Amino acid sequence: MGFAYFPHTDEDIREMLGRIGSASLDDLYSDVPEDVIYKGDFDIPNAMSEMEIRRKFADMAGKNVRLKIFAGGGAYDHYSPAAIQSVISRSEFLTSYTPYQAEVSQGTLRYIFEFQSMMAGLTGMDCANASMYDGPTSAAEAAMMSTACTKKKKRVLLSGTLLPQVLDVVRTYARFHGIEVMTVPGLDGVSDMAAMEKELQSGDVAGVMVPGINRFGIIENFEGLSDAVHSAKALLIIYSDPSSLAVIKTPGEWGADIVCGEAQTLGIPLSFGGPYLGFLCCRKEFVRKMPGRIAGETTDADGKRCYVLTLQAREQHIRREKATSNICSNQSLMALYAAVYLSLMGPSGLKRVNDLSYGGAHYLHSELLKTGLFSDAFPGRKFLKEFAVVPAIPVKELQDRLVRNGYFGALSCGDGIVTFCVTEKRTKEEIDGLISVIRRK
Repeated sequence: MGFAYFPHTDEDIREMLGRIGSASLDDLYSDVPEDVIYKGDFDIPNAMSEMEIRRKFADMAGKNVRLKIFAGGGAYDHYSPAAIQSVISRSEFLTSYTPYQAEVSQGTLRYIFEFQSMMAGLTGMDCANASMYDGPTSAAEAAMMSTACTKKKKRVLLSGTLLPQVLDVVRTYARFHGIEVMTVPGLDGVSDMAAMEKELQSGDVAGVMVPGINRFGIIENFEGLSDAVHSAKALLIIYSDPSSLAVIKTPGEWGADIVCGEAQTLGIPLSFGGPYLGFLCCRKEFVRKMPGRIAGETTDADGKRCYVLTLQAREQHIRREKATSNICSNQSLMALYAAVYLSLMGPSGLKRVNDLSYGGAHYLHSELLKTGLFSDAFPGRKFLKEFAVVPAIPVKELQDRLVRNGYFGALSCGDGIVTFCVTEKRTKEEIDGLISVIRRK
């Protein structure tokens, strides 16, 4: 055999090549231009022992610069309880990758069911799914779902105060699904409700998507919006940070039809950008148009409680051309992570996370204004853990100064506006240290 770890013998390879009429493996690349085929030797290091490899990677990791994170923008540095790693490694949860066979997937199906139940409770909705890739793709799925639920309507309104990555992904999905997307610019840091209501009068709007907490960290007020949206026979979609729903008004209370968002805030580490966890919830009348996995609870032949994967006909592996979505990878490990986090925290723990984040963010906001080097970008607007200010210092100079001194913050929002974020992980000493760095000439 040419390669010790390949399962195919030379005889296997000859048989496969003979079946397709090729003389050698090189024939498989005959359509690749010669000038793009690399013919040199690969710079591959010699084999190492386990100890040597661990030492090498430890040395590499030591070169990383660890910054204190005062940034948000859709990914937040919340604490992950140590117990989560132990629980998600238990054998009853390490069942099949995609739980089609209920008899061998009870662990997976149960935690998907528990995750759904918790997300429905947090958002104030009737139903929830699992297996959304991340927040932006869940928003795209929600937009497409709104057009499926309203049938002939193909236009979706997006608030300009949604996160930029959410707007970009929704537009990309919409372009290839025949959906017309209109972004309604924000007004004074929040969604322009009057402009949206004016667009609704056209009668061709399927859905309206707004952020519960927007790109500037502002908590938005949707008083009267659901009435206006429903009067136009459209659906209200709210993009939410689920962690915040322990302390602010839920989408269900605002009269939302569909709720989507990024559940990374439920204790999932930043991990350089992923994997993260999108979620999607809705009112029960729209559940058959909801993509992703839905686990249901039932009883087996002996009357014992058990779980099943339900409504599979909506998924691409059953009827691809009629699928509600072509999402097929099962993101349930992240759903398990969030479910364990919520179980450990409970309502009081989640509220405490927000209390600490709120206190730290408002302290930093106040101290920044006291320096005289910042002004409030949107005076009087309410925020939870993230806020927007306008620095008198050039943005790039401010960012570089912070990074050189071990801090990551001041995310640029354009127009000279930057945002800072404080979670429960940031201490008063760290906040005071950041202020000290900013005051230096």
